[in-house]
Amino acid sequence: MLHHTLTGPEDAPVLVLGNALGTTTELWREFSLPFRLLRFDHRGHGGSAPVEGPCTIEDLARDVVELLDHLELRQVYYCGVSLGGMVGMWLAAHTDRISRLALVCTTAWVPDKTRLDERVELLRSHGMESVADSIVSRWFTPTCEPAVVEYFRAELLKAHLPSYLACVEAVRAMDLRADLAKIDVPTVVIAAAQDHATPTELVRHIADDLPDSELYVVGDAAHLAVVEAPRTISVILDDHFGND
Repeated sequence: MLHHTLTGPEDAPVLVLGNALGTTTELWREFSLPFRLLRFDHRGHGGSAPVEGPCTIEDLARDVVELLDHLELRQVYYCGVSLGGMVGMWLAAHTDRISRLALVCTTAWVPDKTRLDERVELLRSHGMESVADSIVSRWFTPTCEPAVVEYFRAELLKAHLPSYLACVEAVRAMDLRADLAKIDVPTVVIAAAQDHATPTELVRHIADDLPDSELYVVGDAAHLAVVEAPRTISVILDDHFGND
């Protein structure tokens, strides 16, 4: 069972918050939304136990289904960043558990796998420390507060290496483009203008292929836009999920 927290008014709709690869529930620490917030850690991240062997985006999504079943939550709102967004796309395309969806700084596929191949090679030969700086440099803009950058770098280094590697390879193998047409729930898609991990054109592809979506581009943020621009994104999410 995934490590999770469930906080907020008991009579409010449940909003599930899916993390980026290498982050934990702390990704959402600046968020205050008028929903019952279900935060969880992917396998091998934060408080969630590692799972040995390879995995797919479907496997990670089924971890979330198991969590929803455990909490007896039939249908929820879902917002995911990067890997969390990939999980959200799979859930919305293949289950009826998501009634509204938000996708932040994510992609339906990775056109150029070179960077991920290099990351896997470094991880296998030299461990997490060898890739931490390059990963974090893509997470934040140069003007982000150093203490914030260092905090999330330290969180990244705590991830269980085999689990993290399995998730990287799941992202590398993923192709959700054909699934986008199956997503029939209202969706907001958010890109960050300074995101070099999932550039705006990749995020825009998702919005273009979804039957019912809106696209927003946040200016002063990089890949972890929910950390650098929490107020802006909170307003977008509050408006989107509050219109059910």
